[in-house]
Amino acid sequence: MLHTRPATVEDAATISRHRHRMFVDAGRKDNPVLHLMSQHFEPWVKRMITEGKYLGWLTEDDGKVVAGAGLLLLDWPPHPLDPHSTQRGYLLNVYVEPEYRRRKLASHLIEYALAEARRRKIRVVALHSTDEGRPLYESNGFRPTNEMFYVEPVEP
Repeated sequence: MLHTRPATVEDAATISRHRHRMFVDAGRKDNPVLHLMSQHFEPWVKRMITEGKYLGWLTEDDGKVVAGAGLLLLDWPPHPLDPHSTQRGYLLNVYVEPEYRRRKLASHLIEYALAEARRRKIRVVALHSTDEGRPLYESNGFRPTNEMFYVEPVEP
């Protein structure tokens, strides 16, 4: 039977593994840069959970974690989309083990994150998506934006 629960600091390794697999499944090579990211991500997510800035949910099947998602609470200036709040949410680490996909687990986890954002009166939640993931997020109320990136090259 499937059960969803809040993530804790003890789940950091699982969340890190999900994040790593998420990038590989999205088409990135499982290379040294990705391993370096994971090495630095695990202590970061432990700290963010401890500080209450990363809220996560994990779905288990008979005690085995099969899916997860996180909501990062970001300090953000008031904005026309949310003129009162000084925070914005960022949905991340949405991952479902391959054998559990197409069961609406990701949608269920997204709703947990959005419900928490609503509870905190955060009106804007952003995310980054693969082309394959767009229909999932659009079906959960997300819409494309005009965001752009400047990224310095990473050296391993």
